[in-house]
Amino acid sequence: KPVIYLYPENETDVHVELELTEAELSTTYPKYNDGWDVVAYPDGTILNKSDGSHHRYLFWDAVNCRTIFDLSKGFCVAGSDTESFLKEKLAYMGLTEDETNEFIVYWLPLMEQNEYNVISFQTDAYTDAAQLTVDPAPDTLIRVFMAWHGSDVPVALPEQVLTAPVRVGFTVVEWGGTEIK
Repeated sequence: KPVIYLYPENETDVHVELELTEAELSTTYPKYNDGWDVVAYPDGTILNKSDGSHHRYLFWDAVNCRTIFDLSKGFCVAGSDTESFLKEKLAYMGLTEDETNEFIVYWLPLMEQNEYNVISFQTDAYTDAAQLTVDPAPDTLIRVFMAWHGSDVPVALPEQVLTAPVRVGFTVVEWGGTEIK
């Protein structure tokens, strides 16, 4: 479930396109028509030009994913600690409290009942497979994508080093994830 938030400094016409190299676009909302053409407002509100509907974010998902995600570094978190772990790490990676809450509301029900969750935030594997083009180009682009799977036992792996961007100017934020089966 990736979602894309747009935060321009002023009301701005924005065109957003995705190019998936290792999957097929499945569900989009609002409807993706060779991209999204929207008016974005500084408070994060989005007006979809094609039908006049208002949104908090652009939603997309994919099917037939062939991306090989890298779980060689990451975190092994007790299911009961997943909420606090996600709050801490997502804030560190630049998500606002609202964005973090929306991420957690989506993913926590799938994760908290596991004994453990093996979590790795993807960078190149994700951004290469799901290329995002925004016009006008944002000053700050934050893309957070979590690959994870449940485990009955703790898994030892080197801790992943995460980056902490600073939001400056027109900011675009995308978050999503996938459960590795």
